[in-house]
Amino acid sequence: MDKQQTIKKTFPVLEMSCAACAARVDKTLNRQPGVCRASVNYAAATATVEYEPDLCSPEKLKEAVVAAGYDLVIETNEDKRKQEVEDAHESKYRKLKFRTMWAVILSVPLMIIGIFFAGKPYTDYIMWLLATPVVCWLGRDFYINAWKQLKHRTSNMDTLVANSTGIAYLFSLFNLFFPEFWLERGIEPHVYFDASSGIIAFILLGRLLEERAKGSTSAAIRKLMGLQPQTVTLLCADGTQKKVKVEQVSIGDRLLVKPGERIAVDGTVTEGTSYVDESMLSGEPVAVLKDEGAKVFAGTINQKGSFRFTAEKVGTETVLAHIIRMVQDAQGSKAPVQKLVDRIAAVFVPTIIGIALLSFAGWLIFAPSNGFTHGLLAAVTVLIIACPCALGLATPTAIMVGIGKGAELGILIKDAESLETARKVNAIVLDKTGTVTEGKPTVTDLSGSLEEDGLKNIFYSLEKMSEHPLVEAIAERLQGQSLPIENFKSITGKGISGTVNGTVYFAGNSRLLAENHIAVSGELKKEAERLESEAKTVIWFADEKQAYGLAAITDRIKTTSQAAVRQLKDMGIDVYMLTGDNEGTARYIARQAGITHFKAGVLPEQKAAFIKSLQAEGKIAAMVGDGINDSAALAQSDLSIAMGRGSDIAMDVAKMTIISSDLNKIADAIRLSRMTVLTIRENLFWAFIYNLIGVPIAAGLLYPVNGFLLNPMIAGAAMAMSSVSVVTNSLRLRKKKLGNTAARPAAGARHIAPEKEKEDAEPTAGKIRQVYSVDGMMCNHCRTRVEKVLNSIEGISAEVTLTPPEATVTFANEKLPLEQIQRTITEKAGDYTLKEI
Repeated sequence: MDKQQTIKKTFPVLEMSCAACAARVDKTLNRQPGVCRASVNYAAATATVEYEPDLCSPEKLKEAVVAAGYDLVIETNEDKRKQEVEDAHESKYRKLKFRTMWAVILSVPLMIIGIFFAGKPYTDYIMWLLATPVVCWLGRDFYINAWKQLKHRTSNMDTLVANSTGIAYLFSLFNLFFPEFWLERGIEPHVYFDASSGIIAFILLGRLLEERAKGSTSAAIRKLMGLQPQTVTLLCADGTQKKVKVEQVSIGDRLLVKPGERIAVDGTVTEGTSYVDESMLSGEPVAVLKDEGAKVFAGTINQKGSFRFTAEKVGTETVLAHIIRMVQDAQGSKAPVQKLVDRIAAVFVPTIIGIALLSFAGWLIFAPSNGFTHGLLAAVTVLIIACPCALGLATPTAIMVGIGKGAELGILIKDAESLETARKVNAIVLDKTGTVTEGKPTVTDLSGSLEEDGLKNIFYSLEKMSEHPLVEAIAERLQGQSLPIENFKSITGKGISGTVNGTVYFAGNSRLLAENHIAVSGELKKEAERLESEAKTVIWFADEKQAYGLAAITDRIKTTSQAAVRQLKDMGIDVYMLTGDNEGTARYIARQAGITHFKAGVLPEQKAAFIKSLQAEGKIAAMVGDGINDSAALAQSDLSIAMGRGSDIAMDVAKMTIISSDLNKIADAIRLSRMTVLTIRENLFWAFIYNLIGVPIAAGLLYPVNGFLLNPMIAGAAMAMSSVSVVTNSLRLRKKKLGNTAARPAAGARHIAPEKEKEDAEPTAGKIRQVYSVDGMMCNHCRTRVEKVLNSIEGISAEVTLTPPEATVTFANEKLPLEQIQRTITEKAGDYTLKEI
C-alpha cells in the first residue's frame, strides 16, 4: 500500500505572547488527528504543519488553535493572507504602542510618589487612582489571556503577570480601605500600586521593543520579496505592448524589459542585448552580458539596454521565489538545541508558580511576625522576574538573523539544523567539475600559426562542421569567418578532415597526424608535451604536409578555488576532491587548487561510499557538488552544499546552496554557523543565569543576610529588559563581518590509494614568494590582464585571484622592488595598485 501523501504548510499564528504560548500551540497542533509533525516558532510567529489531507485540514487546525486561546491564519490567497497577517500585526503593534505610552505616562508619576512621598496624606488614594486604569484597562489583556489559559488547564507568561500584578493590586486595595486589620496586629500596612502599575508598564514596554526587534529579524525576507516588480510589459500577438500585473504572466509569454527595470520572472532572451546586475544572485558587483539565448532571472536589474525574453518560470517557480521559500522555511525551523528549550518552557510557568507558593509558605513558617506581608511580596516578585520569554527567544531569533544574513551573502540555508551542523564539519569533499573547476571546456592556449586569419578561418570552419563536444570551445576562442568546406569527413576517435580551395586540412589528435604522415616541428612537439602534462586536451591543425599549430582545451580551475581551499585548511578542515575524470587530470587540478587528497575515476555510488567511509572514521563530512551525479553523496553527507549554477536535483537534495558557485562562500557559511551557535549559547547562558540568580533573590534569599528584598517593580523592569537583551544580542549578528582567513601557499597533491602514494610539491628552493593585494580589479578580465602583465616581467611567475583580490608572485632569483613592479602594471595593465601583504 502506498504511503499516505502528506501536505506541509506554514501558517501565521496570532495572539502568542511568550515561549510558553508557542509550546502550548505546538502541543495543540501535534495532538490533532492526521498531523504528522508540527513546529511552532515563537520569534517568527508561525506554525509549520505536516498533515494527511484525508484526516486533517487547515480549518480543523484553526479550530483547535482558536479553542486553545490563539488564532491561525489559513487564508490560501497569498496576497490576502499576507494582508491579513500584516493587518493583525499592525493592529497589535498600534494597540501595544498606545497602551504602553499611557501605562508609562501614568506609572512614572505613580513611582515618583511611591519613592519620595510615601506616607503623606492622600498619596495612597492618588496612587490608587493612577494605578487603576493601568491595571484594569491598559493591562486587561494579561488577565483575559490568563483566564483563557486557566480554562484549558495550562499557563503562560500572562498567567505570571496576571497573578503578580493582580495580587499586588488587590493586596494594596485591601490595605488602603482596611488598614486597621494590620494595625491591630502591629504591622504597618503598605500599598504597592506603584509596583502593580510599574510592572505592567515595564512588561508592555519590553513587548513593544520585542515586537520591533522581532520585525527587524525578518528584514531579509521583506528585502527579497521587494525584488520582484509588481507590473511587467507584455508583448501581445498583434505587436502591441500592455502593462499587466506580474501574477498574470504565464509560461511562454513574451515580455519587454526596459533600461533600469527589474526582471519580473525567469526566462530566455529572444531579442536584444543588455547588461544585467545579478548581484542579488551571485554577489558579484559586475553586470553580466545578456544576448539571444541567455537566461535571465526574476529580481535582477537591467542596465542601459533593452531586450525581449520568453517567460519560462513564473510565480512560485522562479529562482527568486525559491530563495524566499527556502529562507522562510529555514527561519521557521528549529535547531536541535531549541527542542530542549521548548521542553523547559512548557513546564517553566507551573514550576515558577510552585516556587512562588513555596516562598510564601516559607515566609509564613520562618517569619510569623511579618511573614504574610513579606511572603506575599516575595511570591509576587518571583512570579514577575521569572519570565520565560528570554529563554524562548534565545534560539529562534539567532537562527532567523543568521539565516537572513546568509541569504544576503548568497548562502541559502534550508533549515536550522544544517546551520548548527556546519560549525562541526571537519572534512569537506568537493566534486571537481563545476565545483572546483568552471564546468565547461575552454581553449587556454593557441600555438603555432593559428592566429593568422587565413589558417584561423579554415580551422574555425572545419571545427564548426564537427559534432564533437569541444567544438563550441574552439569556435568561441577563434571567432573566425565561415568558409565553404568540401569533402568533409568525421574520423571516429581521431578527428576530422575537409577540403578548402583544393587543399585537404585535418583537425584532430596526434594519431590522425601520424596516420597521414604529416610533419610536426620539434617546437610544436615540445609545446604539445607541456600542455598534455598539464592535463589539457590537444587538438592539432594541419594540411597534407605539415602541422600549423594546435589548440589546448581544458576545464579551467575557478579563480576562487585555490584561495577557498587555503581558507578551509586554515580552519582545520580536511579537503578532498572526487571526480569521474582520469587520474592525470585529477592530479593536475588538485595540485592547482592546493588539494592534498583526491580520488579519480569515481562513480556516483562510489562518491556516497567515500562519504560513508569518512563518517565511519568519526568525521563530520560535508559534500559540495553541482550535478545529478552528486545527489547520492549529498544525501549521504552530514552537511550537503550545492553550487547554485548546478542541477535542480542537487539543489533540492542539498541543505545549503551557494548561489554564486564561489567556493569561498563555504568558509563563510561555516563561520556564519559558528557565530550563530555562539550567539545562541550566549543567549541561553544569560537567559538561564538570569533566572538562576533572579528567582532566589526574588524569593528573599538575601533577606536573612542583609535584609534585602527585591522590589516587584524592579523585577518587572529586569524581566522586560532580559527579553530585549536576548533579541538585541541576536541582531548583533547582522553587523558582524565574516572575514577571510589569510591563505597559505598551496602544497602538492596526494592521491588517495591503498598504498597512499605521495606527490611532491613543485620545488621552490632558491625562489622567493610574495603575496600582494591588488586594488582596482572588478572582473575576470581585470584579473587576466594583471596576471598577464606580471608574467611578462622577466624573473617573475604570478597567479592572480579575484576573490580575494591578490597576486601570488614567485621571483626566480631576487625579489624585485615593488615600485618597479607597480610601474610596469600601471604602464601595461592600467590603474591597478599593488600592496605587500
